[in-house]
Amino acid sequence: MRGTGRRLVPVDLWGNAMSDLPRHTDVVIVGGGAAGLAAARQLTAAGTEVLLLEQADRLGGRITTDQADGFLLDRGFQVVNTGYPALADFVDVPSLDLRFFDHAVLVVDERGRHLLADPRRQRDLPWPARLPAPASGLARLALLSLRLGYEDARRLRAEPETTAAAYLAARLDERTVRALVEPFLTGVFGGQPLLTSSRVLAMIWRSFVRGRIGVPASGMQRLTQALAAPLPAGTVQLGTAVSAVTAAGAGQQVQTAAGTVTARAVIVATDPAAAARLIPGLPVPAQRILVTTYHAADEAPARRPVLLIDGTGQTGIANSIVLTLAAPGYAPPGRHLIATTVTAEAGLDEPAVRRALAALYGRPTSGWEHIATVRADPGLVTAPPPQGGLRQPVRLTSSLFVAGDHRDTPSLQGALVSGRRAARAVLSELGVAALTQSG
Repeated sequence: MRGTGRRLVPVDLWGNAMSDLPRHTDVVIVGGGAAGLAAARQLTAAGTEVLLLEQADRLGGRITTDQADGFLLDRGFQVVNTGYPALADFVDVPSLDLRFFDHAVLVVDERGRHLLADPRRQRDLPWPARLPAPASGLARLALLSLRLGYEDARRLRAEPETTAAAYLAARLDERTVRALVEPFLTGVFGGQPLLTSSRVLAMIWRSFVRGRIGVPASGMQRLTQALAAPLPAGTVQLGTAVSAVTAAGAGQQVQTAAGTVTARAVIVATDPAAAARLIPGLPVPAQRILVTTYHAADEAPARRPVLLIDGTGQTGIANSIVLTLAAPGYAPPGRHLIATTVTAEAGLDEPAVRRALAALYGRPTSGWEHIATVRADPGLVTAPPPQGGLRQPVRLTSSLFVAGDHRDTPSLQGALVSGRRAARAVLSELGVAALTQSG
């Protein structure tokens, strides 16, 4: 985006200054995150004229990457999960050049450090001699993982819905949940993860069992670029905030500082609070905010790209990983980048995080360089029961629609699917056949 003083000049996806907004179009999409991009892909593939308006100077929402002194800093600790079914519908996954983490976790508890690896995926990692839970507990965990990973999803969704806490308590021992499952899920759902719906838990757990976790070699922004690349020229306009969306005849009017656009349909694909400002009365679910602290070190405090979690629950750390052991390009040559995530509720400042990491890694951290601390706000939408069929309506009226992971599961999968559902609902209203693939 180009700036003149403090005034934002609208630009297109390639940084070219935009002319005046069109007065009319088929569909306006408000918001250029994963949901908005998925909707735009579906609509343009069906031949519909689309204008996507994004108030920031780049697409992606939370899925973006900053650079600082040669380090790649994603906007909070994020990963690509290849187990999300919708991912391959929208991007060529190999083109992301993913650098995978080990299919394992390193649990630190009162009895030491315990490496727990999936023997199906990590045959080069040893099964631990000492376990953070009874062997029978880990056996039940393995059986539960296999069931959630490979049983028919319709049968899983048909089970009685409860909280994750009640669901897990009926299937696992308390120590396994406390020392392993709960801290891992904190990095997925944010604080108090066991209040999450059992149906959301099952679908997210399923994706972790079936997929692999990693980051693009050039940062998470690569995923946004892949989502946006097929859009026709002129579809995206950056630096354009929407101030109001109002009904106008059979369609909607979208008001911005650059002008007003009349559309046959509008999809609001923003975070819940921003959506509610444009659509009065739209419910705003609670959110959990995670804070990621990035440190640089000359020597890696671990040998492999394994997610470290605190099984004691005493440090406030959700997880930590040496990103450069998977993706060396995240740091300048000879340096390592460590990403550590905590809940906002923990209230840890950088020195407290550094002290906790010294205990968890068993290495001195006084010589580490603090690169940045990133607060992922808006946060992760909570999903307590009841969540029903996991899908909230995306059609509000015949011309107004809403998309985002808050209408589906709180995940990239949920964002992509909700965007696609909203686009298909629009196409149905416009009388245009929806394509089965995103294009």
